[in-house]
Amino acid sequence: MSIVINTPNGNIGRKVSQSLLDAGESLTVISRSADKAKPLSDRGAKVHQGSIDDPEVLRAAFQGAKTLFWLTPPIAGPDYHTWSVEAAKRAAALASEAGIQHVVVLSSVGAQTGRGTGPVGCLLEIEDLFRASFADVTVLRPGFFMENLFRDLGTIQGMGTIFTPAPADAKMPMVATDDIAATATAALRQPGSGHRILGIHGPADLDQHEVAALISEAWGRPVKLVPVSLEDARAGMVQAGVPEFAADIYIEMYAAMHDGRMSPAEPRTAETTTPTSFAEFARTTLVPALNSAAS
Repeated sequence: MSIVINTPNGNIGRKVSQSLLDAGESLTVISRSADKAKPLSDRGAKVHQGSIDDPEVLRAAFQGAKTLFWLTPPIAGPDYHTWSVEAAKRAAALASEAGIQHVVVLSSVGAQTGRGTGPVGCLLEIEDLFRASFADVTVLRPGFFMENLFRDLGTIQGMGTIFTPAPADAKMPMVATDDIAATATAALRQPGSGHRILGIHGPADLDQHEVAALISEAWGRPVKLVPVSLEDARAGMVQAGVPEFAADIYIEMYAAMHDGRMSPAEPRTAETTTPTSFAEFARTTLVPALNSAAS
């Protein structure tokens, strides 16, 4: 019986897919593009081409499966929240109908707050949909992705500056996507019993000044942090080509960060603390990307 992944081409979904194949698991993936999923199909994964909101695609993918990994895709349209919840509702019903027993849901820090937190705002409803349909559900709530700093490569490389609308002095759990994928892989391969929520917090909570200092140390060049207002951040996103509806959703998230609604609900424990430090990530991943951009 296979494990189904609904988003195999993203940063986390691809890593989880590869890890499961490395472990010899039977894998089924849903992908809009067969070409993008070809590296997985070449390794033996079964690919169902189509959209995760297509019930026929879901039915075919869920046939004979034992476990589902559900990750909500990035913002794709102005109806993002409604579309995401409806897609999850349909998937939960069809997965239950197909006899799937165990579901791992990738959620986020701040999901406990519900609506009003930007792209995170739909995740509590999605968690609840799967909890209502399955006796065995593991919800993963990772902190802020270290890889989000790739959005700032241009200004770091060109100006030695990180412009951020996030609260500069607020400490936040920072986690590498490799560690998120490792946690998800373990949860998929070791079904538990009942409903559980697991935070994924990285090794330390950092504020934005500490992030800039660690990048400076790893790069050997000064990097400064410049806070920007929510209004200026929105204008900058739109000027850079981000659709206005998406800019509005992101700004809602930053506003929620300022008033504490994006803080983790789960305490930091040995189980939620993952190994990759930001200093290691900066040295091994971010700095090589900066040097590549320079060349």
